[in-house]
Parts: sequence; C-alpha cells; structure tokens
Amino acid sequence: MIPEAKKAAVARALEETFDTTEYEDIRLLATSVTSALVFRIEVQGRPYALRVCTRTDGMNEPTRQFACMKIAAEAGIAPRVRYTNAEDRVSIIDFVEARRLPATDAVVPLAATLRALHAQPPFAKLENDFDTAPTFLLRFSPMRDGFIQRIHSAKILPEGEAERLLQLCSRLRSIYPWHDSDMVSSHNDLKPANIIFDGKQLWLIDWEAAYLNDRYNDLAVMANYVTTNEAEEEVYLQTYFGEEVGEYRLARFYVMRQVVHMFYGMVYTLLGSGGKPIEQNEPAPDFRDFHSRILAGEVSLENPEMKVQFGRIHMNRLLQNMRTTQFDYALRIVSDRRGNE
Repeated sequence: MIPEAKKAAVARALEETFDTTEYEDIRLLATSVTSALVFRIEVQGRPYALRVCTRTDGMNEPTRQFACMKIAAEAGIAPRVRYTNAEDRVSIIDFVEARRLPATDAVVPLAATLRALHAQPPFAKLENDFDTAPTFLLRFSPMRDGFIQRIHSAKILPEGEAERLLQLCSRLRSIYPWHDSDMVSSHNDLKPANIIFDGKQLWLIDWEAAYLNDRYNDLAVMANYVTTNEAEEEVYLQTYFGEEVGEYRLARFYVMRQVVHMFYGMVYTLLGSGGKPIEQNEPAPDFRDFHSRILAGEVSLENPEMKVQFGRIHMNRLLQNMRTTQFDYALRIVSDRRGNE
C-alpha cells in the first residue's frame, strides 16, 4: 500500500516517533484533488494520520506546509503533530474521528476557527508565480497560458461570455485592495474534507496550500458551504471580526465570493471535462443543495462528472450575480475605498 520508493522513509518516521517500524493496521484515506497519499495507520493501539507527499513543486513544498501545520497545531487549530521530515516529505499527526456537524451549527465555530487561524504568526509567502487559491485571478492575468481561451474552446461559458469574464478579471484586479493588515496566515483549501468535527471542536487538516493570503479568501470559500442567507452571513462575519461588520467589509466579502465562483467555475470544469466541450443544455444542480451534499459527504469531487457539475454551478452563480444591482454596488464600495487610500 505504501509506495516502494517511500517505504524506507515511512520506516524512519515510525522508528523515530514510536521506536518501532511495526503497525497493526493501515488504510488509504480518500482525498480529493491532492497529490499526497494519506493513510490511517494504527501503531501501538492508537490511530494516526500518515501523510506521504509524492511530488514537490511551488505548491507542494513540504518545508512550508509542515511549518504552517505546526503553527496551527500549537494554536489548537490542527491535530497534534508527531513527526515531520521535509526531505522525506513524510508527516504523522494525531488521527481525529470525524462526527457530522450540520451546516447550521457550523457557522459560528467555523468563523471562530478562522479568526484564530488568521491571528497566528505570518505564514510564508509563495515563492513561485502561481497559486491555486481563488486570489490567483486577482494577482495574475487569466490570459496567461491561454487560460480564458481554453475555457472558451471547451465551451464552458455560454456564447459571448468569455470576453465579459475577461473584462471582469481586469476590473477586479484594478479595484481590489491588497492591504498588509489583511494578508494573514491562511489555509486556502477549506473544503469540507479538510475540516473535521470531533464532537466538541473543529480541526483543520491538509496544509498543502497554506501560505500568507488575503483573509477574505478563506472566509469566502467556506461561506459557500455553511451560510444560506444574508442573516447567516452577518452572524458569520460578526463572529469572525468580533464586532459589527460594516458596509465595506460586507462589500469586500461579496466581491471575494464572486472571485471564488469564477475560480471554481473555471478550474473545476476544466479539470472534470479534460478541456473537452460540455453540454450546456443539461440543467446544472442547485447551488445550495450541491454544497450541502458535499458537506454531508454524499458527493465526492474526485469524480470527473462531479467536478464539472461543481464548476458549472459556480459559473452559473457568478453570471447570475453579475446582472444584479448588489454586484455593481459592492464593486463601487470597494473601488471607492481604494480610491480614497
């Protein structure tokens, strides 16, 4: 089960951590959209999570992710770290048995967890020129590597929408602020699979994509799963900020949510379709229902068809929002604040 090339590294990890190379049980855990192998391994009667990185690049750099994970663990946000070795790209942490936490009960504890995470000492910045968080669309031109052209060729967007999307990307990059005070230690991959509820508290796992980023990125990504209306969004943000949210924060949060829709709409549809045209006439799932099913573990984004559906519902939500007065109002509020700085 452990790749042959990694067996010696795993043996070293077990020997240094538990003074043995023996284990009673090992199971491969399902993980979506990651290059790492994650196992539930039982040693001396206790379960642990063994993570084996299979490649290293700008995003999958173990030194950075292990450092971020240790900071989070020391803050009580991530499970206890038992072992890391950046050269071997292997880590062992305490295994947490997951319990179901309904979305309606997750709003406040999740916001509090993000507040605690974002208050930690600064994570490292990425050294490469590409990242997988939605803020990629605000930092770099989507024309890079023909990204928009690939979207257009795959017929992911309705006819005529590619140019409109490109214009929106340019507009967002010109008005969205990048304040040092809002660049915080961020997880950047807050899908439900990376959030574990043990019956008492939430734990964040999989720090592969962690780095210093805009605080609204984490907030916007998770809001898709746990907030269903404006009242819940208000509670979510008030818990996070510890005070009244205010017009500007609400507007900036709304703008970042559109960036998230754009990113997931593009990336997941391309991943699932393999760049081939998709059938636009087939109805897409309901946005809220689909996210609820992911949160409940009923939908896996490892499935290419589900990736396409996930991408489509985000792109549809963006295109719908772009036609609303709230969209224009939020952009104006954010733009006016930046113009006055």
